[in-house]
Amino acid sequence: MLHHVSFGVADLQRSGAFYDAALSPLGYVRVWTDATAMGFGRPGEEDQFALKLDPVSSTPSQRFHLAFAAPTRESVARFHQAALRCGGRDDGAPALCPEYGEYYYAAFVIDPDGYRVEAVINEPL
Repeated sequence: MLHHVSFGVADLQRSGAFYDAALSPLGYVRVWTDATAMGFGRPGEEDQFALKLDPVSSTPSQRFHLAFAAPTRESVARFHQAALRCGGRDDGAPALCPEYGEYYYAAFVIDPDGYRVEAVINEPL
């Protein structure tokens, strides 16, 4: 249904470094950059997630979050570790989340701008 999503961020370089590290274990890379924005997606493809410099933007409510598809459970754990190393705050360690489904394995972090992001795989081992 969605083509892409973008977040307004206060510090483009800080947020870019955070998402470079956090999204790499999931197979996503920075696919373009300019002076005021950057986009992330699969290598050689268009962006599906963008950051746009907006020093006066505010984060959405705590009910909003964005979930990134992960290829493996191990990549979910690596996402969580990388995000915490690069300025993210823990919002839920990698684990099965049976309240969302039998195979729902996810990790949750809050990025440097306060956005809640998740990595998830919902498949049996």
